[in-house]
Amino acid sequence: ATMAAFARAAHVISATLVNNRVVQAPLETRGALAVWEGEAGRVVLHTGTQMPNRMKSQLLEDLLGADGGAIEIRVGDVGGGFGGKNPIYPEQALTVYAARKLRRSVKWIGERSDAFVSDAHGRDNVSFAELALDSDGHFLAVRVTTHSNLGAYTATGGTVSPTSVVMLPNAYRTPAVHVRVKGMFTNTVPTDAYRGAGRPEVTYVMERLVELAARELGLDPTEIRRRNYIPPEAFPYTTPTGLTYDAADFVPVMEEAMRQADWQNIHHRREEAHRRSRFRGIGMSNYIERCGGGGGLSEAARIQFDADGTATVYSGSMSNGQGHETAFSQIVNERLGLPFEKIRIIEGDTELIQAGLGTGGSWSVPMGGGAIALAADRIVEKARSIAAHALEAAEADLSFDEGRFTVTGTDLSITLEEVARMAHEPSQLPAGMQPGLDEAERFQPENYTFPYGCHICEVEVDPATGKVEIVAYTAVHDFGRALNPLLLEGQVHGGVTQGIGQALLEHTVYDGSGQLLSGSFMDYCLPRADDVPAFRFVPVETPTSRNPLGIKGCGEAGATGAPPAVVNAIVDALGPLGVRNIDMPATPERIWKAIQSVQGGSGS
Repeated sequence: ATMAAFARAAHVISATLVNNRVVQAPLETRGALAVWEGEAGRVVLHTGTQMPNRMKSQLLEDLLGADGGAIEIRVGDVGGGFGGKNPIYPEQALTVYAARKLRRSVKWIGERSDAFVSDAHGRDNVSFAELALDSDGHFLAVRVTTHSNLGAYTATGGTVSPTSVVMLPNAYRTPAVHVRVKGMFTNTVPTDAYRGAGRPEVTYVMERLVELAARELGLDPTEIRRRNYIPPEAFPYTTPTGLTYDAADFVPVMEEAMRQADWQNIHHRREEAHRRSRFRGIGMSNYIERCGGGGGLSEAARIQFDADGTATVYSGSMSNGQGHETAFSQIVNERLGLPFEKIRIIEGDTELIQAGLGTGGSWSVPMGGGAIALAADRIVEKARSIAAHALEAAEADLSFDEGRFTVTGTDLSITLEEVARMAHEPSQLPAGMQPGLDEAERFQPENYTFPYGCHICEVEVDPATGKVEIVAYTAVHDFGRALNPLLLEGQVHGGVTQGIGQALLEHTVYDGSGQLLSGSFMDYCLPRADDVPAFRFVPVETPTSRNPLGIKGCGEAGATGAPPAVVNAIVDALGPLGVRNIDMPATPERIWKAIQSVQGGSGS
């Protein structure tokens, strides 16, 4: 079907596009402390991981062969993960093995220099991409061949990112899609999932193709998108790659981003920049992302009340900087009406929490929060029976609001905290009811959630040096319900900054013998505060029906939308010179050489 579409196409746009290799660089380096507990005959591994329960099963089933009670994992605060702390690393197995053999505690702490050469790297693929269009600029088909550098051997999830191509059609009606991915081994650090795990890579490919098509066909970049967006009436929409988007409305989100970015007046700012011998450009990228569960994944949670009315939440998810304690406490507060000081969140202890995925794929709040919400609802139902018994009323006559059961039409009421205390006294319970207020739930969504948005980046380029300055950045997103707007905005800021880093600054460099030359922060450039602007972020709230909270997930959105928006802006700035493409990272040297080449300079 793809070949046939290309055969009848009026226009074919092609490009070779690079997703550069990056170092994940979490704030906290790797570490493992295996504590030998002789009386219990077990080892407790304290480590930083995004997936403690999976790590325990890997240690027990795949590596050490111990019985289930011999190893437990405990994870405290994790200083960043981004996917690089999904897999198990050698030291986590070796410290446990050594502690068992020596019957004493064993510790290993990684230095930053270790991280550069042994933490999984991200991205690193080259794609030859083609887009077929009819005479009116409508997309007919897209085909891509990607060469992916897997490193020296396959990491735990090393093949996942380059083959996660189902989001390639993005927000557009593209009837036919064909993708071929070729993985290869090289003398480099293995690559693994990195914030977005395949979605940023294919979004970059598609958004660069769309931009190139607009320029080659003489269309405004917003017009070609309007012609090809999936219209609201087409939802639920099944893509050629097999996903079913539940709902979206792309045009209003794009128009709001354009309004916020003052898109229509860019020509005035171009003229002003030109008077200062600068090139001004503006670039757009659209994205829709698959996240928040689906694909048969599930997450577990349990809520247990103490006799004093304190609720302890045991979550199978695992925070590594997202603020789960705040978000999960909000869910319990909203669902049960408990004050925050009466809510305790526990994650990352496999002795207390036997099931759970951990965190990744923007699923912690949609799935982990969904499980907590369902467990809270079960708590309310059991508590309703106890409250009805105490108030001598029918359960159907009780309403529950803000942590209090009230008999309809009367002033008779009882708080959930009072019910929790009664739940621990068998004499105060209905006949046959087990003591305690303790409920567990597992949430398994039928489909993914599909957040979407529009990013607009505005840059100035100094032609004398090639230096790029991001002068403005706008992101408008529909993440569904915004549970905590401040946490939400923080996630977007972090993701956009990492995307800017990939687009402008970050790049691993190897010599011909496989020696990593960019092996420290002296040689590898992360974005700093003065590399990013004050972001303009606008949330659009369209709750999804895919989970009890109406939340779509937000963790990877910024890293997905930013790279094409930044590169599109740079190419727009340099477009009058005849520059068609700039590979990431768009360093000053690379931009200066591109300017020299089109102006007839030596570029040396």
